[in-house]
Amino acid sequence: MSTATSAIEGADLPDDGEVDPLTIGRRIRHLRLERGLTLEALAAAVGRAPSQLSMIENGRREAKLSLLQAIARALGTTLDALLSTEPLDQRAAMEIALERAMRGSTFQSLGIAPFRIGKGVPDEVLRTMLALQGEIDRLHDERSATPEEARRANVALRRLMRTQDNYFPDLERRAREILAAVDHPGGPLTQRTASDIAGHLGFTLHYVPDLPQTTRSVADLRHGRLYLSSRVTAKGDPRTSVLQALSSRILGHSEPRSYADFLRQRVETNYLTGALLIPEESAVRFLSDAKAARAVSIEDLRDAYSVSYETAAHRFTNLATVHLGIPVHFLKVHESGVITKAYENDDVNFPTDRIGSIEGQMCCRRWTSRTVFDIDDRFNPYYQYTDTGNGTYWCTARVENSSEGAHSVSVGVRFDDTKWFLGRDTPHRGVSRHSVEVCCRRAPAELEGRWRENAWPNVRTPRTLLATLPTGAFPGVDTTDVYEFLESHAPR
Repeated sequence: MSTATSAIEGADLPDDGEVDPLTIGRRIRHLRLERGLTLEALAAAVGRAPSQLSMIENGRREAKLSLLQAIARALGTTLDALLSTEPLDQRAAMEIALERAMRGSTFQSLGIAPFRIGKGVPDEVLRTMLALQGEIDRLHDERSATPEEARRANVALRRLMRTQDNYFPDLERRAREILAAVDHPGGPLTQRTASDIAGHLGFTLHYVPDLPQTTRSVADLRHGRLYLSSRVTAKGDPRTSVLQALSSRILGHSEPRSYADFLRQRVETNYLTGALLIPEESAVRFLSDAKAARAVSIEDLRDAYSVSYETAAHRFTNLATVHLGIPVHFLKVHESGVITKAYENDDVNFPTDRIGSIEGQMCCRRWTSRTVFDIDDRFNPYYQYTDTGNGTYWCTARVENSSEGAHSVSVGVRFDDTKWFLGRDTPHRGVSRHSVEVCCRRAPAELEGRWRENAWPNVRTPRTLLATLPTGAFPGVDTTDVYEFLESHAPR
């Protein structure tokens, strides 16, 4: 849909869904001209001055109900016709859209004064101006998604998660309703059950070799078709892509209006997917039994529900505090040392930037999330106690590989809660003072004195360091590829 077309189609109704003075005024003018009446003739018929009626037709004054009834009688129509939400003709719709634009911030910021749109102004001029205004708004929206804005949105989201102990009752309820609708008995969710959920929601699954590279799945809402890749990746779980796509439909997500909206939708989608893969009721029984036996293990949760370690770790943070009374923290760290995901409600002191963002910061090299990269044994979990200025924490961690390199995924708790977990007898210990620069971000004085003036490393700049945030209606997605893909696969 073009920018101009979308502006025109939305012209007849304001955002709140009610008919506004501008639309009513344009409908009065439209009906008056249809009946061959001058402004003066209509004004005389309703006992008002032509200037007053002109203000009403231009949407600059709101008419009282009694006056609207008089105008309707003079035009030989009904009040309902004046207040109708039926679209006006194309010309009137474009005029309304442009008048609204001229009253908005875009025209004002450019210093363009509102002007009267006469009958002599060609339709193509109106269409062009609307397209230009829409493009300016689009570019403004894209540029407003700065890295700082994204970090602020992420900080706000993390705070919300912390206040709720990363537990969202409404999403848990949605998961229970969906699982009950397909008669899921509990336990691991099979690929067939994922297909049953798709069918329950009115979708058929189609596995294709040419899925657009920037997507995990593409939903054709018109024909009820969900397209997924027929190529299985080394780490891929075919259920996850299906459930993530369906979760967006279950939650009624629409095109994100801001980067904060995009992040919120992504968190909700991942949460609901986890709640479907690891149902709350059976998982809580499983974890409660493990706690009673002092044998809580992320690996056991992973194996019991046939999910990835990261999915099990995420899901554990949803349930640990609310159902087990255990505050917890979670970290995902790239092999370069950069934190890519984080959550905590156990007062652990993660490094942050000046606005409180954890993601993007360097993880302390003494933390379990970093030391695990130096462990040769990648088959067994790695456990470590870490003494910090904020107390002692115990963590369990694993390293997983992806197309973006190796990442460690770790879950940790306060020392007092270690008694519930397998691995609490580990001999591995570390000392982290990452809130103090000399902990690990600065070399020992002797080494620094010897090499500071005699070293010049050629940095391998991360490819994302200088890149802007993904832009577009769905950040990071090439919509042209998606639309061409849908066009080629749509049933004829």
